[in-house]
Amino acid sequence: MEIITNTNIYDVLASEKPVMIDFWATWCGPCRVLSPTVDEVAKEMEGKVTVAKCNVDDADEIASQFGIRNIPTLIFLKGGQPVARMVGVVSKEDIIAQLEALL
Repeated sequence: MEIITNTNIYDVLASEKPVMIDFWATWCGPCRVLSPTVDEVAKEMEGKVTVAKCNVDDADEIASQFGIRNIPTLIFLKGGQPVARMVGVVSKEDIIAQLEALL
C-alpha cells in the first residue's frame, strides 16, 4: 500500500495499473470505519491494482487537486486520470467491483 505525499503523487499516478486513492484523516470516524476494508481490498487485489492512502491533513494540495470535499472519498484512476469516485463508507464488494471494471 502506498502512502501518498506531495512528493510521490506523480509516481503513483504514473502506475500502469488502475489506482485507487483513499482520502482520509485521523480525526474522521467514518474514515476509521472504512480503513480496514481498504486494507483488505489492497491485499486481495495486490498485483492487479495500486491502492494508496492520502491523509488530507498532510497533503492538502493533493486533496484540493482532486476536489475532495468530504472524507472518506475513494478516487479510482486509470491512465493517471480519475474515472470514478465513491464518497462515505462503502462496501468491500462495491470497491472490488469498481476496480475490476477498470482492469
